[in-house]
Amino acid sequence: MSERTRFWLITVAALLAMAATASLGRWQLSRAATKEALQASIDARAAEPVLDGASLRSEVDADVLLHRRVVARGQWLAERTVLLDNRQMNGRVGFFVVTPLQLEGSATVVLVQRGWVPRNFEDRSRVPTVETPTGLVRLEGRIAPPPGKLYAMGAAEMGPIRQNLDLAQFKMETGLPLAAVSIQQTDAAADGLGRDWPQGNTGVDKHYGYAFQWFGLSALIAVLYVWFQIVRRFIQRKPA
Repeated sequence: MSERTRFWLITVAALLAMAATASLGRWQLSRAATKEALQASIDARAAEPVLDGASLRSEVDADVLLHRRVVARGQWLAERTVLLDNRQMNGRVGFFVVTPLQLEGSATVVLVQRGWVPRNFEDRSRVPTVETPTGLVRLEGRIAPPPGKLYAMGAAEMGPIRQNLDLAQFKMETGLPLAAVSIQQTDAAADGLGRDWPQGNTGVDKHYGYAFQWFGLSALIAVLYVWFQIVRRFIQRKPA
């Protein structure tokens, strides 16, 4: 292969590599812009007036209500409490406590992510004691999707301790008229449950970091090409 042919092959390869890495960098920037718009939407909803639990009594559009603050009144259905295993809060492993709340003056029931409780590591099957007030209660929180799911093998679980809780399956299992959303409780933890919920993070910084890496790689390819294919050639051919 002649030197001229090799030069043009390297040139084409370098241009393609720079174009590909720069394109990936721009794609990461577009992803960051999308995530920033999502975060702005979440912040805007959190700043809207507080909803009353009555807004959950009828069929609701979950996407419209997500992240809104809410004050709900009703009665706990303590016998239907579910403990979601392997959930962390402040670096500790335990359970997320989820209890249905029947809304005041309605048959509608909403799942409430009440908080976190530590696990008994000596007896993993032991159900921790969770204080659940009787009668009419008032709680503050924010509208949230059903609890996130962890990887699990096998069919849907039953019983008070579970790895995951599927809203549709739980609705069929209990026969409760569940709302399409859940509430993540945020008011003072008088019941001893931890409510230091992690703040929502759309991952904008991650995309900016990836974009920087791709643009940096594109620039590195350009610098190496200029040095080895132009500057170094010029130095080698320069008469002594």
